[in-house]
Amino acid sequence: MFETLKYLTGSAGASGYGSKSTGEQVTENCGDLHSITAIITGATSGIGAETARVLAKRGARLVLPARSLKAAEDAKARIISENPDTEIIVMGLDLSSLNSVRNFVSEFESFDLPLNLLINNAGKFAREHAISEDGIEMTFATNYLGHFLLTKLLLKKMIETAKTTGIQGRIVNVSSSIYNWFSGDTIRYLGQISRNKLRDFDPTRAYALSKLANVLHTKELAQRLKQMEANVTVNCVHPGVVRTRLTREREGIVTDMAFFLTSKLLKTIPQAAATTCYVATHPRLVNVTGKYFSDCNEASTSKLGSNSTEAARLWTASEIMVSRGSKAVFDPLTSTLDYDISIKQFK
Repeated sequence: MFETLKYLTGSAGASGYGSKSTGEQVTENCGDLHSITAIITGATSGIGAETARVLAKRGARLVLPARSLKAAEDAKARIISENPDTEIIVMGLDLSSLNSVRNFVSEFESFDLPLNLLINNAGKFAREHAISEDGIEMTFATNYLGHFLLTKLLLKKMIETAKTTGIQGRIVNVSSSIYNWFSGDTIRYLGQISRNKLRDFDPTRAYALSKLANVLHTKELAQRLKQMEANVTVNCVHPGVVRTRLTREREGIVTDMAFFLTSKLLKTIPQAAATTCYVATHPRLVNVTGKYFSDCNEASTSKLGSNSTEAARLWTASEIMVSRGSKAVFDPLTSTLDYDISIKQFK
């Protein structure tokens, strides 16, 4: 009850910020970001667009990847109209396609730019069951697996940038408290929903699985970065409840009614972008890694979300799924992951 009242009133937590804080407010003390290069996925609308706008206002150079180059160019134009001196690079990226992720990283590396900040923000909530070109359920492929590979391929650049500049790199994974709604065996369930013929598809559970994967990815990556002694941190955020284009495939009277009844709990988009902006820029979070944030304050995760064994298990499965020349085949009956690796991978 206390937490609910705190949320509704916007009372500040230990960080000095709360649910009513905005992205601009939490970045007032972040300093000049002109030396920062940031990649932000899903920045053409909603929370991602506001995050990009705020970081541009603070001086950051932005790389905006998107499936629709027109949407990205429109987002760029809106930001430049407010901040004319902002350097913005628009690039193509379809996170549901591992090949597209690889092509994006290859093109980005050809620019020979530094990389200080990676915000894995893009998200999809698909009502209809679909399978990606790589054989993975579409929501999971877009929300988690594409970001897993993107982060993996960009990590070397981030580590090098941090070493060269002395500025700690930061990775921010945007999750959702809906991850708490998932229970069961993550790999087993992913195997079930990644089959072409699926009669009973629960889009909410699939979305919750993808958001849980974001949390587990954060936990495991943080441990690996520590072991590498890399000057890069990774944290996870819950932006809050807000109506954005994420729900575009669920428009209708039921969705409209649900948002109307919960309108007092909804954040504005500037408020929803606050936690991402805070974790991405605030000086207080230097060396803070592997944590989960909500309303600009550190929060606890569920038993499953804090399970290091589950995090390591998902990491192993993810490495297999993104391996070149491999085809992942899930067996939901045994909860094992069988795979065939092409000889090309070893050449």
